[in-house]
Amino acid sequence: MTATAAPTGRSVSVRVPATSANLGPGFDTLGLALSLYDDLEVTTSERPGARVEIHGVGEGEVPTDEHNLVVRTIAFTFERYGVQLPGLDLVAHNRIPHGRGLGSSGAAIVAGIMAAKGLLDGIVDIDSNALLALASELEGHPDNVAPALFGGLTIAWTSDKGPQHKKLMVHRGVSPLICVPEKTMSTELARSLRPVTVPHEDAAFNVSRSALLIAALIQSPELLHDATEDKLHQSYRASAMPETVGLVEELRSHGLAAVVSGAGPSVLVLCSDPAQRLEAAQVVANHGGSPWQALMLAVDFKGATVNVHPAKS
Repeated sequence: MTATAAPTGRSVSVRVPATSANLGPGFDTLGLALSLYDDLEVTTSERPGARVEIHGVGEGEVPTDEHNLVVRTIAFTFERYGVQLPGLDLVAHNRIPHGRGLGSSGAAIVAGIMAAKGLLDGIVDIDSNALLALASELEGHPDNVAPALFGGLTIAWTSDKGPQHKKLMVHRGVSPLICVPEKTMSTELARSLRPVTVPHEDAAFNVSRSALLIAALIQSPELLHDATEDKLHQSYRASAMPETVGLVEELRSHGLAAVVSGAGPSVLVLCSDPAQRLEAAQVVANHGGSPWQALMLAVDFKGATVNVHPAKS
């Protein structure tokens, strides 16, 4: 280990977008960055330990010390590069809902890695491949962290060289609508409901729809309804989130490309244009049962950003 340390008083500002993974057929592969953000400011301190101030989502719920996920990620990154961890003061303004299938844990991990990158500026160079590798190691899979890091539509996979990604630009007509329920959903529970094996014809079905979905998102939004059909994961998880499935089914009955967002229970509607999104929002508003918060979001094309502020003398 080296005695190198980040300058005391150095501050970084980080912004990380929400994400929606799977997008229907692209299970554990496709992800989309959305214009809903967590903003953080992290400052190094001579005082040991970590002090975290949370505003917005998670306030009064998430840890405010060294057990905080962002802080743990910063510590992990510093240790990986053999740099002494300073004291940390962190202020977070969180807007990404927790436990709703919008990549909140992935966003926290990406925020910590980006904060570490900024705090280590001039000491260690962490390139995009290293960012994805670190985030995937902590998250367990790259489908949420890739779009959070790089923005846009991402295809993520793992090779013998580690996690990889390809970023694609989305057709300007694509207009996402996110429907957020009051209830949360455990990602671990959602994953446990998947079968160990699936029928060959279902796998082939999803391969065709995933290929079509790429074409629909980057070139032909009018194909989004057909392209978002899925037989690999959503039906197996239906019993754990009946209200989500009910909303998805109603939206799809109106010809709208609705899917479960990530592990759920939020619903993502990939509309072909802003007018269709207004139609989708009206269907959600008229839907019976528990209320849904409908968010009209844009596709985020920048991904996570970090700005470094020099240490104050």
